[in-house]
Amino acid sequence: MTALWLAGCAADLNDPYPAAERGQGIFYTAFTERPKHLDPVQSYSEDEASFLYQIVEPPLQYNYLKRPYVLEPATAAAMPSLRRYDRNGRELPETADASRVDRTVVEVRIRPGILYQPHPAFARKEDGEPRYVPMLPDALDGVRAIGDFAHADTRELVAADYVHQMKRLAHPSLHSPIFELMAEYIPGLKVLQGRLLEAQGRTGKDAKAFIDLEAFELPGVEVLDRHTYRITLKGAYPQFLYWLSMPFFSPVPPEADRFFSQPGMAERNLTLDWWPIGTGPYMLVENNPNARMVLARNPNFRGEAYPCEGAPGDAGAGLLDDCGKTMPFIDRVVFSREREGIPYWNKFLQGYYDASGVSSDNFDQAVTLTSQGEVSLSEDMESKGIRLLTSVSPSIFYLGFNMLDPLVGGGPSRAEKERARKLRQAISIGLDMEEFVSIFLNGRGVPGMSPIPPGIFGAREGRQGINPVVYEWRGGEADGRPVRRGLDDARRLLAEAGWPNGRHAQTGEPLVINLDTTPGGLGDKARSDWLAKRFRELGVQFVVRPTDFNRFQDKIRQGSAQLFFFGWNADYPDPENLLFLLHGPQGKVKFNGQNAANYENPEYDALFEKMKAMPDGPARQEIIDRMVAILQQEAPWIFAFHPKAYSLQHGWVLNRKPGAMVRNNMKYQRIDIERRAAARAEWNRPVLWPLALVALLLAALVAPAVVHWRRREVATAAPDNGGGGR
Repeated sequence: MTALWLAGCAADLNDPYPAAERGQGIFYTAFTERPKHLDPVQSYSEDEASFLYQIVEPPLQYNYLKRPYVLEPATAAAMPSLRRYDRNGRELPETADASRVDRTVVEVRIRPGILYQPHPAFARKEDGEPRYVPMLPDALDGVRAIGDFAHADTRELVAADYVHQMKRLAHPSLHSPIFELMAEYIPGLKVLQGRLLEAQGRTGKDAKAFIDLEAFELPGVEVLDRHTYRITLKGAYPQFLYWLSMPFFSPVPPEADRFFSQPGMAERNLTLDWWPIGTGPYMLVENNPNARMVLARNPNFRGEAYPCEGAPGDAGAGLLDDCGKTMPFIDRVVFSREREGIPYWNKFLQGYYDASGVSSDNFDQAVTLTSQGEVSLSEDMESKGIRLLTSVSPSIFYLGFNMLDPLVGGGPSRAEKERARKLRQAISIGLDMEEFVSIFLNGRGVPGMSPIPPGIFGAREGRQGINPVVYEWRGGEADGRPVRRGLDDARRLLAEAGWPNGRHAQTGEPLVINLDTTPGGLGDKARSDWLAKRFRELGVQFVVRPTDFNRFQDKIRQGSAQLFFFGWNADYPDPENLLFLLHGPQGKVKFNGQNAANYENPEYDALFEKMKAMPDGPARQEIIDRMVAILQQEAPWIFAFHPKAYSLQHGWVLNRKPGAMVRNNMKYQRIDIERRAAARAEWNRPVLWPLALVALLLAALVAPAVVHWRRREVATAAPDNGGGGR
């Protein structure tokens, strides 16, 4: 009987989720790193984006399906208008040269009727006064989460909420990571920050004290009416529209700042950094970053129609089947903290997580590689109906040459610079990045031809897209492929650089290349051994100079490194955000910019200034092609690879499309609940024979004792035939 009872309960005992959640529209996933910031003024990491983008709504978003990425309205009624003016106040055409633009006026109109999630900051008493501002001393007794407040309400989203958040960028205590960049284009931010610092000092308040931002103006930003606001930018900056799709420019109501600034709130983690507020499809209802975080459907969300247009192939993949249906489809999203990869993977295989990444630990179990390097799912994964999704990330990993180094950067003379250029070209050919990606990344990368990843405007495909210094094209236009040039080409360039067979042509001294790195980077032994082998084949000596992170950063800032390994994730899908990494005025040593190679080329710099403010089109593409050709010839970087993202999903997960720029993706996805329940039941059937075997063993052990007890009972109960009288 016990064995049968255990068998019936085994499936339930194996399920890590409460029984009340079964059969519901819940998406189950995991996270490995706890979010540090959920306040939209500070949050800037991918770990945090998984939560925040589902809650807050900037005015713009990316189209979920279209590639290359296309901006579209989110809360905005239409795409913002951009008007450019010269210093005399005359309006300029869109095609005007950026040098003529004195200011750009961006006007955003928000759709009326959008409501915030239910929140106690909006709760009011019968007389209309805020219910929780100011708060009575005992009002926080027993309150540990935002849902513990007895009353909540909402109000309409207005333009002033967006302006309030922009003021928060200048708040001296919030330390927004984009403040310095935005202050270049909105100088009023620094003016406002100065006034806020004065206000703190004048009142003697500490850094955590509440500052009423509504009492301050932000020069260059104004509310025109209830649903419209205007931003005046310095010069031309068309990429600003991309920033309007990020949480930095999402709305924050002043009521939330007042509510969370009250005494006792921060000590209970009752802050915007812990409990963000928004108008999006979901709201955070459980925040335990060490164990579990839960998003629930926002009951006040207006609903959106699923897109009806996408990229080629989307219709065939079923991504347009829900065309026009109201989103979101999923009611709740449960994120469980998984510190180890194996439990995460096993729960995914059991069907308890709906999607999973592919780590190096489970790569061979999930994916197979053909001899041509093509990727497909393993038979085991296919038999479970699991699907593999791949996409090239908008990122570049590169080996940078420090152009201030006399060996790899060259001396002052033209001849010295030419010899250094050929040395860099030889090393670029010799370091086989296809082999590196295959060995160390399980093939999860696309060889880099330029700083621009595939899928971003400016990147070329096919024969036009190869780096002719490092590759040659084999075959026809349609069926050809790029092939890395051989070591003979690299050795020839090395000799032309004055280092035949890795020795100085005059002195005979060996050529030594130093890689500056930190532990855990390319300085790891396996990677270092591989690099040393590739250099040895050129006759070059290779030395790894590992240092701690701070010392390494000092070397980069001071220009004392020689060769280094860096990466960059694009903030937005525009070539400007990648090509600026080699822009002279961004030099690390001279200007403390992001150009760690300290590369300078007058022609490249002039083209960059012209290109960055141009709209996408043939004219911009022509300039980008020239800029890329300069970089390929000059070789200040070895364009190593663009990482490739692999993810797995179960067949019951619908409408899931990879795309690193589209982070508000949960509202589009749908779960086939019945199919998931059936698969979980099948994959987690209880194994009964061990229970039956245990029951038989127990019976065998107990049986002799039972027989002995029965005999004794019978003997004790025998009648007494002795005599007796009345």
